[in-house]
Amino acid sequence: MKPYLKWTAISVGSIVAIAHVGVLGHLIRREPDRIQVPTINIPRGTPYSSYKIEAGKDGYTIEYKANDPAILESQRSLSLDKDKKGLFGGGTEQRREWRRDQYTAEGVRNMGGAAVDGEGKSAKDIECIVADAGARSQGAMAGSAIAAGVLVPAVINIPYVGWLAAGWAALLGNNIGSSAGSLVNSAISDC
Repeated sequence: MKPYLKWTAISVGSIVAIAHVGVLGHLIRREPDRIQVPTINIPRGTPYSSYKIEAGKDGYTIEYKANDPAILESQRSLSLDKDKKGLFGGGTEQRREWRRDQYTAEGVRNMGGAAVDGEGKSAKDIECIVADAGARSQGAMAGSAIAAGVLVPAVINIPYVGWLAAGWAALLGNNIGSSAGSLVNSAISDC
């Protein structure tokens, strides 16, 4: 055998032997396979948020509800049965009240949106009625003040009926101011 073939065989054998020792060392030190769990970034919401996470070998799903529960309920009831037998005879009083309110998580009472109450009025209708009442009141005060400053001094000096005409002038200012306040409110508040 030629010397260069001998050294080539020894070199190749040494490389294969060292590689086998390295592979065996790697296999011996290798840790068992771990299941890789995905990193899930859960959204940060309000303190009332809820999460439902389902994970499997095919993937995962997240169900996220912000502000859960969105509506909190409060129920109150009062029952009073009173049988009063006193000095002048007896009397009975029976009162039953039941109230159910809904609140948001911030403590604001739910007015029901477009829901209709027992009288057939929606929350928007009630809001418009309240706004109209306030506008009429403010308009009546302004109309009375203007009438008291302008009309009343002009008519109070009429002989015999000046005091009566001054009252009529104040009432006229009140009525005109109330109508004007309602008209301005209907133009501004979309009612």
